[in-house]
Parts: sequence; C-alpha cells; structure tokens
Amino acid sequence: MNDTEKPLTHEEQLKKLYLDQKHTLDLFLERGAISQAQYDKSLGDLTEKMGMDKPE
Repeated sequence: MNDTEKPLTHEEQLKKLYLDQKHTLDLFLERGAISQAQYDKSLGDLTEKMGMDKPE
C-alpha cells in the first residue's frame, strides 16, 4: 500500500478475503482438483460462514 491509498474497512477486507477464497475454489474446479459437488458445498459453506450474499 502506498501513502495515497487509504486502508480497507473491515467489510472491504472481508469481501476481498471472500473473493480470494472463491477464486481459489474456481481454480481448483477448473483444474479438476475438486468436483462440481465439492465446489458447490465449499462455496456454500464459505458464503454462509462469511455472511456474504450468494454469488451469481
């Protein structure tokens, strides 16, 4: 972070973490490391535990 950037709010930090974790799940699914069922379950659990809206 440079001097002109303001720190992220708590909500922004949570959203960034959520999106980072979702991206990791996306990559696992894309590369065949997990099944669609595992992806759906993991994303649902992540979404619920982090209090996020369900992704589209």
